[in-house]
Amino acid sequence: MKTSELAKLLGGILHGEEDREVHEVAALETAGPDELAFAEGSKCHELAAASHAGCILVPQDCILKGRVTIEVANPKLAFVRAAQVLCPPRKFPPAVHPTAVIAPDARLAEDVVVCPYVVIESGVDVGRGTYLGAGVCLGERAKIGSECMLHPRVCVYPEARIGNRVILHSGVVVGSDGFGYVFAEDHYEKFPQRGAVVIEDDVEIGSNSTVDRGALGVTVIGQGSKIDNLVQIAHNVRVGRHCVIAAQTGISGSAEIGDYVIMGGQVGVADHVRIEEGAMIGGQAGIFRVIRKGTKVWGTPARPLDEFKKMHAQLANLPSLAKKVKEISRQLSAYISSAE
Repeated sequence: MKTSELAKLLGGILHGEEDREVHEVAALETAGPDELAFAEGSKCHELAAASHAGCILVPQDCILKGRVTIEVANPKLAFVRAAQVLCPPRKFPPAVHPTAVIAPDARLAEDVVVCPYVVIESGVDVGRGTYLGAGVCLGERAKIGSECMLHPRVCVYPEARIGNRVILHSGVVVGSDGFGYVFAEDHYEKFPQRGAVVIEDDVEIGSNSTVDRGALGVTVIGQGSKIDNLVQIAHNVRVGRHCVIAAQTGISGSAEIGDYVIMGGQVGVADHVRIEEGAMIGGQAGIFRVIRKGTKVWGTPARPLDEFKKMHAQLANLPSLAKKVKEISRQLSAYISSAE
């Protein structure tokens, strides 16, 4: 696209050549003369001035003399939208590979792509324009919506429900049994895992993450939520809309996560805990109680962010404090001995 066309698309203000063509997107540090980059933050002037990018998206009131720039309110968001036009997703022609195994009563809508060694069991329903990568397995009566992308080796268990425009990366498992057992005298007996699992529209789940079905109820991942790699969602969990959950987080059974919650990496959430709307959970936090709406917490057990920062700063002083206590104890012992 020409820079003038990009500026119009993004609703920005162009400075410099109107007819310069941009073909790709790239990082600011590595972009070339025919690539688009973005700059933001305190060092954006310095980094942008040293870049070889053909066009740079910059914050409002950021002027770089001699460079082609487009002023926008949010450079990173504008970059995402420009990339959607400059680098559209690859289109796959509808096809069913001869090695795929498809039950006679499975229903595949128009424009579905079925790659090698896909298994589609009885009663499965796949929506229009969905892509099933190599080795995908869809269990009996599973329902997959329209325009979904299931990457290689995704496994969807029987009767799972997946909405529209859902992206499941390689190794994702949806609908496996939850971890529930009852101790009986000298052994464990498995608690029935007969519930359902629902993935709503526009969800994306990263590689090798798992979403267990409900035990007797329903596990739900709300609309628009984004889940990173290696995340465990246990049975009967309810994740709200537009949540962000980073890698290696584990959410125990029957926990409730409100809308717009953000979780850092390796967060652990205990069973039956409630995290309310808009809460932010720092990496490696341990959640054992209710986290109220809009709260920012960190640490194990999790506590308000400002309180955690003060405690963490004091931990660095423990060695010197221990040394002082030891010296005071020595002096006190010497005083008592001399007094005797």
